[in-house]
Amino acid sequence: MSDERASDVTGEPQQADDAAAEADGEPSDDEQFSIADFHDASQEAGRPVLTAAAVARAHEISQDAAREALESLQSRDELERLSVEADPVVWYPSELEDLTDRERVVVFPKRREIVVDRPDQFTRAQLSQFAHLADGNGEQGYRYVVRPEDVWQAPHDSFDDLARTMRQALGQRSDALEDWVESQWDRAHQFRLTTHEDGYTVLEAKSPEVMGNVARQKLDEEHVHAPISETEDWVREGSEAAIKRILYEAGYPVQDHRELEAGEDLQIDLEVSLRAYQRTWVDRFADAGEGVFVGPPGSGKTVAAMGAMAHVGGETLVLVPSRDLARQWAQTIEEYTSLEAHQIGQYHGGQKHVRPVTIATYQIAGMDRHRSLFDDREWGLVVFDECQHVPSDVYRRSTHLQSRHRLGLSASPIREDNRQTEIFTLVGPPIGTDWEALFDAGFVAEPELEIRYVPWGDEEQRNAYASADGQERYRIAAKNRGKVDEVRYLLSAHPDSKALVFVDYLEQGEDLAAALDVPFLSGETRHHERRRLLEEFRRDERDLLIVSRVGDEGIDLPTADLAIVASGLGGSRRQGTQRAGRTMRPAGGALVYVLATRGTREEDFARKQLQHLGRKGMTIREQTVERGDGGGSGGAGGGGDDDGEENDGNGETE
Repeated sequence: MSDERASDVTGEPQQADDAAAEADGEPSDDEQFSIADFHDASQEAGRPVLTAAAVARAHEISQDAAREALESLQSRDELERLSVEADPVVWYPSELEDLTDRERVVVFPKRREIVVDRPDQFTRAQLSQFAHLADGNGEQGYRYVVRPEDVWQAPHDSFDDLARTMRQALGQRSDALEDWVESQWDRAHQFRLTTHEDGYTVLEAKSPEVMGNVARQKLDEEHVHAPISETEDWVREGSEAAIKRILYEAGYPVQDHRELEAGEDLQIDLEVSLRAYQRTWVDRFADAGEGVFVGPPGSGKTVAAMGAMAHVGGETLVLVPSRDLARQWAQTIEEYTSLEAHQIGQYHGGQKHVRPVTIATYQIAGMDRHRSLFDDREWGLVVFDECQHVPSDVYRRSTHLQSRHRLGLSASPIREDNRQTEIFTLVGPPIGTDWEALFDAGFVAEPELEIRYVPWGDEEQRNAYASADGQERYRIAAKNRGKVDEVRYLLSAHPDSKALVFVDYLEQGEDLAAALDVPFLSGETRHHERRRLLEEFRRDERDLLIVSRVGDEGIDLPTADLAIVASGLGGSRRQGTQRAGRTMRPAGGALVYVLATRGTREEDFARKQLQHLGRKGMTIREQTVERGDGGGSGGAGGGGDDDGEENDGNGETE
């Protein structure tokens, strides 16, 4: 029988099975069958209405025992029974009769899952402090999972404070879940890095046992010089990040209490009001001293980062993937803070100025001939924009820069190489708000996403696909010439929209640009021409651009209300997020169409790479395009992690 017993609801301790009852397959008197056990059986069967036989099978007890347990729940008004003509008696939760407008929270402590139907904003805010929103489809409820990393980064000073938040969110006390959370809380406070009075770094453990059985088993002379005591090791300079990563992966996150450089004081006043959730982000960053702001494009992560800069009040280094993004940061800082132009510098291929606030590209900051300029200056804060790049070999060197405060920004801190945990060990724990809450509050518009399955444009490409294999098949499907007609159709169906058409291949972008007689913005576009095109788009002087991967990150297109992804589905989930995110702005009414060649691997790629957006709360539809219907049949409406060259940051193919 499930471990999720009556204690989930009542808070009463669970007792061991009675041996005799266990032998008979019957629940003992002390082991009362609970509504949580019924929900377990319901989930296993995939339906909310069950027979006694179904409950018996799920919990491996006799049908008579199951019937008695169900009748007991009925006597407590937790179940209803219904005799169905020509069928057995069926049972269902009494709550099903009154779920129209009522919040309902069901806890599955054994799986550490929480399913919430119709949660209010308070409940969701509380849940976000210790649980991960795994499925945000509001029509089917919200499914939260409590992972170790969610407990490790919970914004609380003590476990008692965290437990209080859990009980407020769940509306009940779940001893089994709280016991597990407390064990993870303890793990997160076993190790810390401190600064010795002589200036070197020390790894401290809470006990000799955990130092000997964990740290000294995992670390070697590459990481530490020698023991100082039973609970202290002398850390080799420069190995701090590796130690944090190794112990994090072992299940023991390290608290970083080093006395790092604070930099020169710099008065920064924010001249714009933060939204409530942005203020929460900044407060959580202030408590931890580090973190990663995670939110959808358009949620104001950059402005929130400037709130963090104002809190720190020190000289700041901002690292970005491209010089275009560096210019945008410089303009935004000057616009939204009290800093003046002479206090803001940019350091990249176009210009090289180190000032109290400096925006540099990752590639430049990691180069040996430039590193000393950044190493020699004491920074109060280092900001890692688009920090999902940080684990890559190209960008990783920039994380060796030391600062008392570190802040990352990302719409989607996921990597196809599964190195995303390194983001949080190198920069800081995730800090964010669930996307659905921002959609509901109107801060960010939820775009309508539609996958459109497009037929082949000609038999030559279809035959080439059939005879190809591997990556070549994907390339042929992505460049299907039938997509040109589909793009024309969609643009004609939305004549008043400002549109972006995304492509993964330069040849395809050039073909579309020629067919539509519009510019193609790619990594080969000269920087001054790129800026001109983007400014024309922002000023409504241009309503259509074809964009390569250079548009996935680092280019702000705030007025786009239509995005067509003509190719790019074989890549990262992050790429799908970025492309959909180009339309996520408060104005609303945004449409995203993703084109996939029908009957090819692109179909599976499209579903897989956009699936995580569905879990974040977006509605995703699918439409099959029939040949000969004018290019479409109505409807409305993600390559691997590429860490590209400094001058465009795109990593385009061809």
